[in-house]
Amino acid sequence: MVERVKAAKLIGKIVIASTIDPQDDTIIELCKSEKFQYYRGSVNDLLDRYFQVGKLFGAEAIVKIPSDCPLIDPQIIDKVLQEYLKDSGRYDYVSNLHPPTYPDGNDVEIVSMKALRNAWQNSKKDFEREHTTPYIWENPDQFRIGNVIWEAKKDYSMTHRWTIDYPEDYQFIKTVYEELYPINPMFGLYDILELLEKKPQIAAINSKYAGVNWYRHHLHELKTIKAKKTRENPKN
Repeated sequence: MVERVKAAKLIGKIVIASTIDPQDDTIIELCKSEKFQYYRGSVNDLLDRYFQVGKLFGAEAIVKIPSDCPLIDPQIIDKVLQEYLKDSGRYDYVSNLHPPTYPDGNDVEIVSMKALRNAWQNSKKDFEREHTTPYIWENPDQFRIGNVIWEAKKDYSMTHRWTIDYPEDYQFIKTVYEELYPINPMFGLYDILELLEKKPQIAAINSKYAGVNWYRHHLHELKTIKAKKTRENPKN
């Protein structure tokens, strides 16, 4: 995943924002051996974790790319960052998630440190702390918010699941890497779509979880997320 993030042309300093949980010691060992910069912070308060990383490294803005998105396309990272940077000071926050259109697992968010500090100081609900940025996109009257939609003018956010939560997700991602990485390590969005068209059995591996995300637990609290943007976990 670090290889893929590094391939983005507009990316800045890359930091692995891990946790103090002893189970993450192996991640830190990997960071040390590969000379990746890292930070260890709260297990559940990701908002604090990102804010502390920003302070430690003197960031003007933080780009959040979740570790459950190992198929992230570097070109999509650049599209979101370009939108944020193209008119300096126009936005406090830009993502490709509100509303989402890309296949789930291409999540990119960038937020100014000023806006992140505001959220860090004012977020009270557990899910606001855990998911880092809900306070920002749930309060559009306080923040200048931008969104990047897929140029293909399609919405695959509920039909194509490229993120990892379940064993089937891992198997899907592993299979995609085995198929495409030997040919082109920097395979992208359209390479994956072409593969799935040729071999629909790969898409079927985790298709029962398509559209399942954390929003489903908080629809009664979220103002900007509609019920059609999530669905319940199917019975195994």
